[in-house]
Amino acid sequence: MHAPWQPLLDWWFGHAESASEVAAEKGKLWFGKRNSQDLEAQTRFGVFVDQALAGELTEWTQCPEGWLAVVLLLDQLPRMIYRETPKAFSGDLRAQKLVAQGIAADFDRQLKPIQRVFIYLVFEHCENLAVQNEAVSRFIELVAEQPESERAVFADNLDYAERHRKVIAQFGRFPHRNSVLGRKSTTEELEFLSRPGSRF
Repeated sequence: MHAPWQPLLDWWFGHAESASEVAAEKGKLWFGKRNSQDLEAQTRFGVFVDQALAGELTEWTQCPEGWLAVVLLLDQLPRMIYRETPKAFSGDLRAQKLVAQGIAADFDRQLKPIQRVFIYLVFEHCENLAVQNEAVSRFIELVAEQPESERAVFADNLDYAERHRKVIAQFGRFPHRNSVLGRKSTTEELEFLSRPGSRF
């Protein structure tokens, strides 16, 4: 009998063996913006997302895989299901606390390296420079631990973490969230947003 979180992990990570194969197979799901994918996330896992956002599913978080699944339900899937609305970010604080607790219990070390990416991405999503520094440190460590054949995938993740940190160091927040969250952008932020690649 499958654990209740297994269908989510199968959907998110697939069954390929190497990190590079998983990334090649699932990269468009992770980082693409497709209505069909958002709808599938809602249809298959929307109930779980809402439960996680309500502080439920704590029983899942007692083992590394279930913990990872709840992190995805709080951090990744709301960005799909509730895209372009404030609710897209409504699980972030809960996800940050959950990640910190799991790392303290060494849960991240019990996951596959490609799975750990989505644990550390929670820190990368935080509008706090100290937390951004933590994200970069975690990705530096993750890259260093990989065999040469797999390192490119994780180096790409590190590059994004460094770019996110640079934005927070400059503005203290992500300007591309301002319109969704009803925040007024500064002149400097508007100039930044006019550049290619400024919207993650």
